Amino acid sequence: MTLQEMSQEIRTLSIDERKRLLYALIDSLIDPAVPPKRNILEFAGIGAELYDGTDAQDYVNQLRSE
Repeated sequence: MTLQEMSQEIRTLSIDERKRLLYALIDSLIDPAVPPKRNILEFAGIGAELYDGTDAQDYVNQLRSE
């Protein structure tokens, strides 16, 4: 079956069937050996215990003077 024939066949499907097909195609492109990307929101609060109330500029100035 050619790509054009597949495209014509796909047009006969309902919208929901086309959506399911699209998701199946996308899933087939995902390489299980590659870990998924992280969401930036997962890092919220990490390192909060390191903050002791020091002003950011004072901290930078201290690092520069060392």
